[in-house]
Amino acid sequence: MPKIKSKRSAMKRFRLTGTGKVRRNFAGKRHGMIKRTNKFIRTARGTTTASPADTRYIKRHLLRNS
Repeated sequence: MPKIKSKRSAMKRFRLTGTGKVRRNFAGKRHGMIKRTNKFIRTARGTTTASPADTRYIKRHLLRNS
């Protein structure tokens, strides 16, 4: 039986915290900052944790081997 591969795109987007939560970046920060408000740019700084429903899906389907 070959090993199950994890999704490499998901490995680049998500990380697990020490307690098992999923850390993610904020959406909407890749390009087009000129049209975003300064408030949005400020509040979308850094990382946040994914919702519990998304965490279950991400861990089960995308981050299988981590």
